[in-house]
Amino acid sequence: MGPIFIQFFGRIVALLPEWLLRGGCVALGEIILTLIPRRRRVLFSNLDHAFPERARSWQVGIARQSCRRLVETGLLSLASPYLSERRIRTIAHLTPEALAIMGRWNSDPKATLVVAPHLAYWESLTWIGLFSPLPEFGTIFRPLRSPQMDAYVKRTRERFGIKLLSRKDGFQEALKILRRRGVVGVLFDQNAGETGALSTLFGRIASTTELPGLMAAKYDADIVAIFARRHAFWRIEINLQPVAHDRTVPGVTLALNRWLESRLAGDDNLCASWLWSHARWRTQTIPCRRLRLEAKRNLLPEDLAARGLAAVPRKDRIFVRLPNWLGDVVMALPLLRAIRVSRPDAELTLIGKAGFAPLMKLWAAGDRYEALPARGAGYFLHFWRLRRRHPDAYLLFTNSTRGDLEAWLTRCPQRFGILRPGKRRALLTDAFPVPEDFDEAQHHQIELWEKFLRHFGLIQPPVLEPAPRPDPAPLSPPQIGLICGSENTPAKRWPVARWRELIGELPAAHFTLLGTQADRAITDVIAAGFDPSRVRNLAGQTDLPAYIACLQSCHLLVTNDTGGMHLANALGVPVVVLFGPTNPVRTGPVFAAPRHPLQPPDCPPTGGGDLAALQAQTVAATVRAALESSV
Repeated sequence: MGPIFIQFFGRIVALLPEWLLRGGCVALGEIILTLIPRRRRVLFSNLDHAFPERARSWQVGIARQSCRRLVETGLLSLASPYLSERRIRTIAHLTPEALAIMGRWNSDPKATLVVAPHLAYWESLTWIGLFSPLPEFGTIFRPLRSPQMDAYVKRTRERFGIKLLSRKDGFQEALKILRRRGVVGVLFDQNAGETGALSTLFGRIASTTELPGLMAAKYDADIVAIFARRHAFWRIEINLQPVAHDRTVPGVTLALNRWLESRLAGDDNLCASWLWSHARWRTQTIPCRRLRLEAKRNLLPEDLAARGLAAVPRKDRIFVRLPNWLGDVVMALPLLRAIRVSRPDAELTLIGKAGFAPLMKLWAAGDRYEALPARGAGYFLHFWRLRRRHPDAYLLFTNSTRGDLEAWLTRCPQRFGILRPGKRRALLTDAFPVPEDFDEAQHHQIELWEKFLRHFGLIQPPVLEPAPRPDPAPLSPPQIGLICGSENTPAKRWPVARWRELIGELPAAHFTLLGTQADRAITDVIAAGFDPSRVRNLAGQTDLPAYIACLQSCHLLVTNDTGGMHLANALGVPVVVLFGPTNPVRTGPVFAAPRHPLQPPDCPPTGGGDLAALQAQTVAATVRAALESSV
């Protein structure tokens, strides 16, 4: 809008009766709250992150008032140049404390920074010269792109003695004012981007401007916060309040954040005047940096020390949709660990099959586990209800349309996944396209996932250390686990006759056959005729915790290429893995524990061989060598 239209509209607003304007604010505020989904989502996400302990009804009330006050403030800004001094004195007054502080500015001049947070009725802050004489007073403002609008703003906002200083070319003048023991106003911002310092606001990582701290430290300036408190429509009191600080740059920066928190948390009136509909913590949400913390400076150690905290609160809410197969879930664990290191402020909610919950608890891979609901009419309704948890980012290790729809229904503003050639993923907000020169057959699955996460800012490498393992029993007799089945591909199974030959090749060892109920038909045949005290058949008789305990009790595991192989490797159990048609380069074990992949003779490194050609004697020799190396 050009200055002529702004002036015309401002004059109209100044002439309208307040009852009509008040009704318009109620109506427009309700439209913002209910009919602008993106703004509504930001409102409630911000409030729920800042005040998760407060009732939903309280959050709704604050959100409604915040929307109305946003409109009310906008109308006041338009009308302000055309309000008479008498009308302004009707609208605003200064508190006795504010008048006393302004009196000291004149009687005992001292360099002073007047700091304004993002509260409503900011226009009224330029009126203070109407109520009490001002010393030399300049305030830094962001210049507008239009020279005409910029000149209009300066002309209309300077009429009560405060001089506007452009951030582009007025900064030096602000320093001169402080040097002359004058007063300088500056905005206090927690969304300063790369130029700010990492700090916390309501426990969430913010990038806070250090400008007040830099100026205060350089000129030994006092800090005074200025804000307006609403009493009724266009009826406000202007407050000035000293803020204690240690006169260092970090000290001033962090003290201002704590001051703001205490005011908003302890005063619902002020809380409703904060602009909750703006993305206050968006500095760390740039997609290419989403999974790392980045700013010009890091004040988190000082911030935590001042608050008496040992670690950054986990307030950034990242949802992770796990793969659907056990092996893939285990292979994702090193990346989940890396995310936790890279984003220590993130609360990770893992979403996957209910049976994987004990595994995630064992590794402490996340903070919450959300089990997938049963398939049926309520399946997607479950994800729609998760929108009330206000996730900030959603990482998908799945590649299905169903998983994308799950994420979309949560209304999460950032949904990240992998995009393969020829596939559309329209429900994602940001996708990592698989590079054209990346041959997935020549790279491990974890490499692709790492590239995917690095595309969105991860800098921590995958954490490949296995879980701490209880000391196994003495090696005599050796306890060997066998996983003889395969959940989804019969060709991946070593023939039953070969398993029986292997048991015969190792007469001193004891064996435990493991697997699912679907594997029972295979394991029954393999165990037939052997002494049950030497060959135990537990296939289909263990839940996941018991399965993990059995694996941990083994000195070694011989297994087909299946999920149990990855689980044993992650538990630190030495594994001998039999690969035939599948590709060990892509799906082999990855954790830093002893692993011995075997393939049939003449099998390509990337798989394609017949497992039946792999002899029991070859496997037995590898088992003996592996057991000897573990002594």
